[in-house]
Amino acid sequence: MSRVGKKPIPVPSSVKVEIGTDQLKVQGPKGKLEVPVPAGIRVQQNGAILDIIRESDEYAALHGLTRALAANAVKGVSDGFTRELDIVGIGYRADVKGKLATFVLGYSHPIELLLPEGVDLRIDKQTHLVLTSHDRQLLGQVAANMRALRKPDPYKNKGVRYTGEILKKKVGKSGATGGKK
Repeated sequence: MSRVGKKPIPVPSSVKVEIGTDQLKVQGPKGKLEVPVPAGIRVQQNGAILDIIRESDEYAALHGLTRALAANAVKGVSDGFTRELDIVGIGYRADVKGKLATFVLGYSHPIELLLPEGVDLRIDKQTHLVLTSHDRQLLGQVAANMRALRKPDPYKNKGVRYTGEILKKKVGKSGATGGKK
């Protein structure tokens, strides 16, 4: 039994939901999103509540997935999502001009990254990045792409990391190797 799929989705008054045969369109103050609805799954609206219903137990996995995607869409168009990253390292910094983010991460050249439509970037103190969007999937992908520019180094603890991400610092080589003279 899918416990996630059974939970009803509360719809705020500012969000408009349009139910189609194969997709769910959600529109709110932050933007609009479409959620695919697979065969065997139905979406039903009862006032300010959305219910996701499956035809049989063979659609149990899709039941929870569809409910989670629909809940993320409703929350995204009403409140939005935020992802924060930190840049750690001497001389490492970021800058944003319009939709173009420029990173200086210790390479011989600065790295430029074009932000997709619907994702906004705010930079505090050149090392703290705050990404906001109404689309959770797109936001997570952009944050992962930024982190991949310079992954956190386990030996020096330098690089781009999510705020609050805990890294295990590894011990480097010791001075004496114990080899032959």
